[in-house]
Amino acid sequence: MTEESDYKDGGCRCGAVRFRVKGRPMITMACHCTGCQKMTASAFSLSSFYALENFEVTQGETVLGGLRQELKHHVCPDCKSWMFTRAEMMGPYVNVRSTLIDDSRGYKPFIETFTSEMLPWAKTPAQHSFEKFAPMERFPELLAAYAASDF
Repeated sequence: MTEESDYKDGGCRCGAVRFRVKGRPMITMACHCTGCQKMTASAFSLSSFYALENFEVTQGETVLGGLRQELKHHVCPDCKSWMFTRAEMMGPYVNVRSTLIDDSRGYKPFIETFTSEMLPWAKTPAQHSFEKFAPMERFPELLAAYAASDF
């Protein structure tokens, strides 16, 4: 049985939708693309990648926001907080907005993507940077490096 401490709870700004993740994320990220800048009204989005089996919505239901194309951006229907992203191309995974986890003070992005679109002053402590999205062939190596790190 998994210990309760292996779980982290989170939710949207208004509290209508709550979720729970289990264990450590597979990897943490910052995305500097202009789409994320517009979705967050900030310099970048922060996310934690989890296996779908380690994620559940525990209260309320989300609706789709964003462009509703390949990436399914789930938002709270009330406060419109962008909560997580799912996509067929991602497989059985979910990309959770990291700062929605109740205690996200220890969060740091391990990789950053779309640095070609980043605002010049938007710096992160990421260990790996990519001008666009990280190449899929690099993901096994990046996942292993993150798993082995204390980042």
